[in-house]
Amino acid sequence: MSQTPGGSYPHPLRYYRRLATRKGRLEAGAFAVEGERAVGQVVGSHPQAVLEIVSVEGMPSPFPRYPHRTLTEGQFRHISTSRTPQGILAVVRLPMETYSASLPPECGPKVLLLEDVQDPGNVGTLVRTAAAFGFTGIILTDKCADPFSPKCVQSTAGSVLSLWQRRTTEYLSMVGDLRHRGYFLLAADLDGDEDTTVCARDRLVLALGNEAAGLSADLIGIADYRLRLPTVADKVESLNVAACGAILMYLSTVP
Repeated sequence: MSQTPGGSYPHPLRYYRRLATRKGRLEAGAFAVEGERAVGQVVGSHPQAVLEIVSVEGMPSPFPRYPHRTLTEGQFRHISTSRTPQGILAVVRLPMETYSASLPPECGPKVLLLEDVQDPGNVGTLVRTAAAFGFTGIILTDKCADPFSPKCVQSTAGSVLSLWQRRTTEYLSMVGDLRHRGYFLLAADLDGDEDTTVCARDRLVLALGNEAAGLSADLIGIADYRLRLPTVADKVESLNVAACGAILMYLSTVP
C-alpha cells in the first residue's frame, strides 16, 4: 500500500477522526467522504484526488485501484461522523487553494457567493445545486461553514470537488475583481425588486446571505441588482437560503 498524507501508513485511528476538524484536515491535507455512492462520485469525477479507501472488514472494495484498509465495525463507527455509517469512506486530497484569496485564472461564467451562510447542510446543498446548474465556482466568507466539514461534504453527495472554492475574509475584493472582469453581481435581498429575468447573464455572480441577517450593507451597496423572489408575502416571509439559491440558480439557466 502506498503512503498517504499525514504520516506513515497505516495511520492511527485518530488520524481519521481528526479529519472531522478543520485543523486536522489542514494538517493532513485531506478530508473524508463517506458512503459508497458519494465515494463513487468522487472516484468518477476526480480519481487522482482519492488517497485511500477505508471499509469494514468483509466488505469487498469496489475501488480496487486505491490503497484499501479494513477495520472492524466498532473501529469504523469510531472514525465515522455519520449517524448510520455505511461502512466505507474515502480519504481525499484537500484542495488547499480553497483557503486562499486568489481567484483561479479561469473563473467560468457563473460564480456563487455565500456570505456568512453558517449551516453546513445549507452550504453543502448549495454546493451540490451550484454544480447541478452549471456554476463553476463558489466564494465563501470565513464565517461560512467549511465546505469540507463532514456535514457539508455529506450534503454535497460527492460533488464537493466539482467547483473551485475560495473561503476567505477577502471576498469583497474578489467580488470587485470579478465585476471589473464584466461579471454582473446579483444580490438576493428581501427589499429588492422582482424582475427575475436579470438572472440570465453571460457572466454572473449570485450572492446569498446569512440565514437570519441576509446580505451585508457592504455587499448590497455594490450589487448591480437586488432581487426578491415573488413569493406570497402574507403566507411566508422568506425562503430557506438553500431553496432560494436553487430557484435563482435555475433561473440563471433560463434564456
